[in-house]
Amino acid sequence: MASRSPMAAPRPAHGCGSGALLGRFGVLLQALLALCAFSTLMLKRFKEPKAERRPWRIWFYDTSKQAIGALFIHFANVFLSDLTEEDPCSLYLINFILDATLGMLLIWLGVKVVSWIVQHKKYTYLVFGEYGDPPQAAAWIGQCILYLLIMVFEKTVISLVLLIPGWTKLQQILLGYIPSPQLELVLVMFVVPFIVNAIMFWVVDSLIMRKYKQKDTLDINGSTETPRARRTEESQVLLSPDMDYDQSESDQDISGLQGTSQKMKQPSYQVVI
Repeated sequence: MASRSPMAAPRPAHGCGSGALLGRFGVLLQALLALCAFSTLMLKRFKEPKAERRPWRIWFYDTSKQAIGALFIHFANVFLSDLTEEDPCSLYLINFILDATLGMLLIWLGVKVVSWIVQHKKYTYLVFGEYGDPPQAAAWIGQCILYLLIMVFEKTVISLVLLIPGWTKLQQILLGYIPSPQLELVLVMFVVPFIVNAIMFWVVDSLIMRKYKQKDTLDINGSTETPRARRTEESQVLLSPDMDYDQSESDQDISGLQGTSQKMKQPSYQVVI
């Protein structure tokens, strides 16, 4: 009997096989994930106060930066997960969990550092959420490039963290209890990413959107004036005439009382003929 030598690549004992993330079912899950995840940003817009609700154009400028960054991170995770011969679903989940924890901290740090630099250099159109009046597409493009650079920095650090030994054991036990590869794919590519992405999109959108309540204004001389200081100054200007009027009236009353008391103290003389 001729011995059989299988030519196909060995299938892992558990988990999804190689190429499952880019299969027809995997692509369908990714499209559904993108639709549901970005719907949370639309919900966030309607939850904003009416006085501070962003116009649709500004909302598109803000959220499209996240869309570009999220697509970059997603396809980088898919690419890195397919490089291994192990279960790609569990490796994708490890990448995703690191992006949602350590990566979120790196994104926050990157946004803060970039915002400080552009404000220090007075690059007005590169401040996240500021697009000019009327909004300029050039400002949006510049901010997209800055945000994409932050994503590249975050993914580079996460990739270096994955080089630390010990992730293989976690990869083997992370989803080993799930018997069905399709169920594992649904959990990895839709359920967990939808919950975490909804939280991440909400938080990052609050970081990069325009801060209406805390926005400072520049006067003619170029000095920064906060809304609270401006309201205090206006109240002082509005109250100052009344205070002067009350002070003048009180001074007149005091002088009148002093004159009356002096008249009462003067001695009276009676002429007798």
